[in-house]
Amino acid sequence: MTRSLFGTDGVRGLTNSYPMTAELAMKLGAAAGRYFRRDQQEHRVVIGKDTRLSGYMLENALTAGFTSTGMNVLLLGPMPTPAIGYLTHSMRADVGVMISASHNPAYDNGIKFFGPDGYKLSDDAEVEIERLLNEGVALAAPENIGRAKRIDDALGRYVEYAKTTFPNKLRLDGLRVVLDCANGAAYKAAPAVLWELGAEVVPLGVTPNGRNINDGCGSTDTALAAAKVRETRANLGICLDGDADRVIILDENGDQADGDQIMALIASLWKRDGILAGDTLVATVMSNLGMERYLADQGIALERTAVGDRYVVEKMRQKGFNLGGEQSGHIVMTDYATTGDGLIAALQFLRAMVETGRKASDLARVFDPVPQILRNVRYAPGKLPLETDCVQQAIADGEKRLDGDGRLLIRKSGTEPLIRVMGESTDQALLDDVITSICSAVETVC
Repeated sequence: MTRSLFGTDGVRGLTNSYPMTAELAMKLGAAAGRYFRRDQQEHRVVIGKDTRLSGYMLENALTAGFTSTGMNVLLLGPMPTPAIGYLTHSMRADVGVMISASHNPAYDNGIKFFGPDGYKLSDDAEVEIERLLNEGVALAAPENIGRAKRIDDALGRYVEYAKTTFPNKLRLDGLRVVLDCANGAAYKAAPAVLWELGAEVVPLGVTPNGRNINDGCGSTDTALAAAKVRETRANLGICLDGDADRVIILDENGDQADGDQIMALIASLWKRDGILAGDTLVATVMSNLGMERYLADQGIALERTAVGDRYVVEKMRQKGFNLGGEQSGHIVMTDYATTGDGLIAALQFLRAMVETGRKASDLARVFDPVPQILRNVRYAPGKLPLETDCVQQAIADGEKRLDGDGRLLIRKSGTEPLIRVMGESTDQALLDDVITSICSAVETVC
C-alpha cells in the first residue's frame, strides 16, 4: 500500500474540502490513536496549532477522534511546529500533532504527526495509519474513553528551552532586532525569547486574527520587515513563517539571506569549533551550487536529498549528521531540535554576531550564489502536466542547452498544486530563456 492521504509534510489542503474537513480529521485522529495505543496502558497525545481560524475546528475534531480510541489529549494551543516535536518527547507523549499549513495562506491547513521520539513519522507509519483509517477503527469501550485538558504552561516550557540553545555567557544587549512572526504560531514565543536574552525587539506580525497568517509578512514576504529594518536602523531582521519552522535573515540594509547562506555560515562555524558531525551538511537538491563549492573549499562535504525537511532529517539520522536544511529556511540542528526551528536557527546567527562583533551583512553572504531561477506554475487538480510530451520535450531541450553550464530541477510540489521549475547557470540570459520555455510548456497543458 502507498500513501495517498499524506504528502511530503503531513496531510494538507483547502479548509472544508477533502482532506481538510472536520470529518476526515476526526477519523484521522482515531486511526492515529489506534496506531499508537497498542495496549491497555494510559496513552497521551499533545496537540498544538498555528493561528488559523480553522485550527479550532480541526483541533476539536482530532480531539474527538483520539479520545474515542482511549487516548488522553493535552491541548497546547498556538505553538511553533518545532515546539511540538520537543514537547512530545519532553512530556512523554506517545504522539504529537501540529495543526498547520506552514507558509501556506490562511485558507489552507494541515495536520503533521510526531512520534514519541519527537521526530516526524516515517512513510511506513503513515501508510499504516492510512490503512487503519480506510478499514475503520475499533473504538474504545465507554469506560476507556480518553480525557482532554489544556496545558497552560506549554509556551513557557518552549521559551525556556529555546534560550538554553544560546550560550549562557552571551547576551543580546545593544542589538535591535526586527522580528516578523508572520501572524503565526511564534507570535508570543519568539519575542519573549529575544527580549529575555537582552535584545531590543521591534515586533511585526504579532497580531493574528485567524485570517492574516503569512499575509504580506513572514519568511515568504520580507518586504515589510526589510522596510522596518531600514526605518528603525535595526541590526538585523528575523522573518519566520506561519509555524516557525523556517527563517529568513535580513541584514542591517534589509538584504535577504536564505537558508543556504544561513546553513553555510553555521556549518563553517561548527566545523571551526569541532562540532559539525562528520564535517558534513545535508541539504536538498534545491540548494545552490555556489554553496556546494563554498563548503568544498572549507573541507565540508554536502549530501543532497529529495525536497522536504523530512528527507533531510532521515539522511541526518541514518548517517549521524547534526546539521541540515533547505534553501527555503528550514534549518535542522538535531543537537537542539527534531525538525526545522526558525527561532533556534536565528539564535545561531545572533551568536555569530555577538561572538565576532561583525555586522549581519558580513555574515549573511558567505558565498556567491550561482544564478538561480525558481518559478511556480499552478495546475488544476487531476492534471499531470509533467507526463505530457510537450513538457518533457521542453525539459529535454533545456537540459541540452544547459549541458556543462548548469542544471535543471522540475518537480511537482508535495504541498500545493504547483509545478516548481528551478534552474541554475552562470549564463543568466540563457537560464532565463530556458526556464521561460519550460514554464510556457507547462502553462499550455494546464
